[in-house]
Amino acid sequence: MDALSAGITDNYLDNIHNDPAQVRVSQICTAHCTLAGYNRRDFYKVTLNLACNSKLFYASRAIDIDKPALVFTNPLIPYSWEGDHTNSDGYFCVFTHQFLQGNGRLDSLDQSTLFKPGGDPVYFVNDEQVTFIRSLFERMEKEMESEYLYRFDVVRNHLNLIMHEAIKMQPAVAYYRPQKASSRIAQLFLGLLDKQFPVESPQYIVPLKKAGDYADKLAVHVNHLNAAVRESTGKSTTEHINSRILAEARQLLTHTDWSVSDIAASLGFDYASYFNNFFKKHTGLTPLALRKNL
Repeated sequence: MDALSAGITDNYLDNIHNDPAQVRVSQICTAHCTLAGYNRRDFYKVTLNLACNSKLFYASRAIDIDKPALVFTNPLIPYSWEGDHTNSDGYFCVFTHQFLQGNGRLDSLDQSTLFKPGGDPVYFVNDEQVTFIRSLFERMEKEMESEYLYRFDVVRNHLNLIMHEAIKMQPAVAYYRPQKASSRIAQLFLGLLDKQFPVESPQYIVPLKKAGDYADKLAVHVNHLNAAVRESTGKSTTEHINSRILAEARQLLTHTDWSVSDIAASLGFDYASYFNNFFKKHTGLTPLALRKNL
């Protein structure tokens, strides 16, 4: 995975979870924040990309990043970057939904014009805007390193300023349908499916349960998604979903002491009986029978 699409290291993100503010700001590819696996499902990301030599892919859409741009990414909408990132330049901020709620903001980021599925995630910026937005990122980074008691409030305000600057812009993007769109959609679907696992707590409930849920997140019609996945993998979206749920169910039954009801709920089943029937249909055993045979 390349530098821009990857996000930031697990250790770096673990520090965010230990931080009640749940936010980090950094320059791209700095020594203290190298970019690597970015698979956490609860972080939003705002990037000021100054490298100007890449392509951004969202499901069946793509855009050439050939000038400075602000890019907004949602943790549940898979994306990827392609291009030469040896000279990556810019800033990014990763944060949770709860971080922005710290100022009383209650609206859903998933439905905002910047982050919603099918929206415009890329906003090209001119030299004057680059200067202003870069200064906001620099101020946020400086505040994060300070001991000021209310530094997270300052960072939150600067982040909101960046978001409002983007909202005021008219996106001037040229989307096109890349080659092998079906393969790309299938890969993004599989990536989105994988991001939901592992289930780490009985309180966590898998949010995407059926093909239509994934299609909504990818901003494509469910029939288009089904056709793309079958063409690329030879299996239906439902087969992939069921297989992943079964694999996770086996892990939870084998390696945890959670009740069958808790496992059923976390995997998206409304009733334990539905989970029992599903598991027995695909394995020939009930969940309790599998545990007894361990």
